[in-house]
Amino acid sequence: MMIPDLMSMPILAVDDEPTNLKLLQKMLGMEGYTNLVLLDKPSEVVEAYRQHRPGLILLDINMPQMDGYKVMAALNALEDPMLPPIIVLTAQSSQEFMLRAFKAGARDYVTKPFERAELMARVRNLLEACMAQRMAFEHRKMLQEMVRERTAKLHRTRLQVVRRLGRAAEYRDNETGNHILRMSKISALLAQRVGWSEEDCELMLHASPMHDIGKIGVPDHILLKPGKLTPEEWEIMKTHVDIGAEILADSDTDLLVLGRSIALSHHEKWDGTGYPNGLAGEAIPMEGRIAAMADVFDALTSVRPYKKAWPVEDAVAYVKDQSGRQFDPSLVPVFVDALPEIMRIRAEHPES
Repeated sequence: MMIPDLMSMPILAVDDEPTNLKLLQKMLGMEGYTNLVLLDKPSEVVEAYRQHRPGLILLDINMPQMDGYKVMAALNALEDPMLPPIIVLTAQSSQEFMLRAFKAGARDYVTKPFERAELMARVRNLLEACMAQRMAFEHRKMLQEMVRERTAKLHRTRLQVVRRLGRAAEYRDNETGNHILRMSKISALLAQRVGWSEEDCELMLHASPMHDIGKIGVPDHILLKPGKLTPEEWEIMKTHVDIGAEILADSDTDLLVLGRSIALSHHEKWDGTGYPNGLAGEAIPMEGRIAAMADVFDALTSVRPYKKAWPVEDAVAYVKDQSGRQFDPSLVPVFVDALPEIMRIRAEHPES
């Protein structure tokens, strides 16, 4: 919003007596004010305010049908933070009227007949106050926009780092990294289906790509081995969970806290036979249960160095068969019900 110079700021004068309006027009014009809006119908004040956005309102109190108090009530109902100051001009000199006007929103109260120099001084003071308020408001808006843009940029940067961390680990045993995209979107979808809030689903979308970040610490000859791992190699492979939790530890951000929980719990199993802590049932965090199902299903249906991709039907049958063993039995029907959307996610992010 452009703020005009003081003498060109619109001034709205409201009085049912045309003679009084002409007097105000003459006095203000002699002072050099060039943008005067004269109104003898108080019912039109709100519309005139919206159209001209005055920097000051000169308002009579005693007017038929709609007095000055009602005019101020109508203006206050707009809840405009930039509502300009109001000077009440009235023949009512009692303290009762003055206090009522101030309570209604007036900034100043001048009784008729008024002294010209005094009124003009008050007009100038309140116009300067209005201009300062508007300049401060615009400056605050500019700063808020700058903060919003900087925050959004930091948010985008953080998410890019998170995604690249996830893909850095996944690229070690996945040529395209699209598993990360599919798995995270399936995780967010399942979270939404079990009643998570929109904000928490967004966190799940961006935290779940870090589920296997600990693979960075697993030697290539184990991670990329095309055949079955030996018991010793399997123990080393399982350390990726603790490595991932360590990488994501000591953070108080919601995103990394959730990411650490997922990294640490997505290999736990409902029946307690998983790792690293042998958690069972609801002792496993819900985010870990969700991420486990999304990760396993997508991994089964994707090519790996050690296996071919399973047909979708076989992978779905596996999830159903593992209800109450590997997977939360209450989550399996949610997964089955969401299959059409899960398949759309897979179609949108196919393997190259």
